[in-house]
Amino acid sequence: MKLDFIDLGKLSVSKANMRYGRKAPDVTDILPTVRKRGVFMPVLVRPNSVPSGVEGGSQDTFEIVAGARRFHAASIVAGERREAGAEVEPLPCAILDEADDASAIEASLIENIARLSPDEVTQWETFARLVKEGRALADIAETFGLPDLAVRRILALGNLLPRIRQMYARDEIDRTTVRHLTLASKSQQKAWLALADDPENYLPTGHQLKLWLFGGQSIAVRHALFDVEASGLAVVADLFGEDAYFADADAFWTAQDAAIAARVETALDQGWADAVIVPPTEHFSTWEYEKAPKRKGGRVYIDVRASGEVTVYEGYLSRSEARRRAERCEGAASAKPVRPEATSAMQDYIALHRHAAVRAALIGHNGLALRLMVAHAIAGSPLWRVEIEPQKSRNDAVRESVENAPGEARFDEQRRAVLALLGFDPETPTVTGGDEGSTGLFLRLIDLPDTAVMEILTIVIGETLFANSALVDAVGTELGIDMASYWEADDAFFSLIRDKEVMRAIMGEVAGDTIALANGQEKTKVMAKIVRDHLDGRDGRSKVENWVPRWMAFPPAHYTERGGVASVAAHAEVEQARAEAHCPSPDTPAPVAAVEPLPLAA
Repeated sequence: MKLDFIDLGKLSVSKANMRYGRKAPDVTDILPTVRKRGVFMPVLVRPNSVPSGVEGGSQDTFEIVAGARRFHAASIVAGERREAGAEVEPLPCAILDEADDASAIEASLIENIARLSPDEVTQWETFARLVKEGRALADIAETFGLPDLAVRRILALGNLLPRIRQMYARDEIDRTTVRHLTLASKSQQKAWLALADDPENYLPTGHQLKLWLFGGQSIAVRHALFDVEASGLAVVADLFGEDAYFADADAFWTAQDAAIAARVETALDQGWADAVIVPPTEHFSTWEYEKAPKRKGGRVYIDVRASGEVTVYEGYLSRSEARRRAERCEGAASAKPVRPEATSAMQDYIALHRHAAVRAALIGHNGLALRLMVAHAIAGSPLWRVEIEPQKSRNDAVRESVENAPGEARFDEQRRAVLALLGFDPETPTVTGGDEGSTGLFLRLIDLPDTAVMEILTIVIGETLFANSALVDAVGTELGIDMASYWEADDAFFSLIRDKEVMRAIMGEVAGDTIALANGQEKTKVMAKIVRDHLDGRDGRSKVENWVPRWMAFPPAHYTERGGVASVAAHAEVEQARAEAHCPSPDTPAPVAAVEPLPLAA
């Protein structure tokens, strides 16, 4: 390589340059510097590959491999200087030795990636040219310092129809949608584009697109208990290198059921008392069982999910069965009954008097009472039966929407902190329903400060608060919750709206009465798209932020006179209870309490 100054007229952008064939690049950021000081960083060039005698060819001309923006900026300044009658300066150049096209392409992309981070479609075009020149995927990854997966993702765009790549480059579709489209055949891609062109039809994106591709059920290969390759089942692979799915769900379940049956036989051969298959319609909840080894009759439970995922729990018995077994073992251990020194009536006398003394002495010791209640709520007792809100829905999109909600992520983060505080396994799904007895848990809570116990209590209450209850409305109204901080409109929300009158009202609320009046007779899907465009600020629509539907707000409201919304009915129940108890609303100043509450005891 050597350095030289070359006249602008002898330079042109090489076909190997990633910006070849495109419109002139935006150089407004470097143009002032070039006007004032010129180009001081050499552009990379090589002798023109077009032979002399051919139009555009000359032995004295060069093609620019990297530095097209500097060249365009210098050309603009040269034109300005010619008009002013000033001298035009040549361009500093670093002249490459004769090299193949692949090396020139690499030089162009390396410089541009380091400086401008071009979009993935541009990178795909360049990487595809490198592959055509004979470069291996590993070589490309090493050259540009990218993981193999990153290069594979970019090259996967080549499986898409050109129009889909253009939509991705223009940010009309997101990365999740593109990743799922790489699973689609060319005919499926064409069918999807047809839906995109018809505003009357619903266009599936994201998770809904995956369901659309697989006819409503997508089962990941990673959930298979059997040898997928040996099974010969058809698999559709995600070209981004992340996911693969079974093309035939029924064939998967035939093979998976056989593998589960084999697991049952293996468990019995290993000496477990039984192996129980928990079907997708049920759920294995660890807090309803106790650990039990083989010698004490422990069973194996095989929890099967509708997604195809299977979890094996070894060595468990239901709490009631474990208790009965323990009682039988205790009875068998005492070969000769020993007469107790106190009769059963005396035992009752002692227990009841001690109980009366303890609960009377607890008065004023609010801290201990709080810890006792938390221990009961978590571990239970013969008088306490606390159940966890399962957050169930038959609709997959609803479940996925809740799982990805900001509020759910925040609660789960705090739950993990509480599990660590109590010394529980951080992967335990809930704090409530732990295997430890309430006595040991109470003694552990004594050593914790009030603030920590209150944090634990908050998580326990959150796990056991019934979703479809008026209490949710009462708490949310009392806290003055702004749902915009915990929720934003997603595909699942709009896919569940079937009522045109409601959709018109929402469109008027978001887009304004004028737009609602003009489009009020359109199909629900068309109106939903108008609302989405306003919420996202797309297609020239003014962006609307922090919108929350009336049903979800605190307090909630109807959209029509028909009503029939559970959240609004729950709020009415709360207001009725408030009126009967003569309690002020949250926005009304509360009167001063006649008696000061007792402080929490440490």
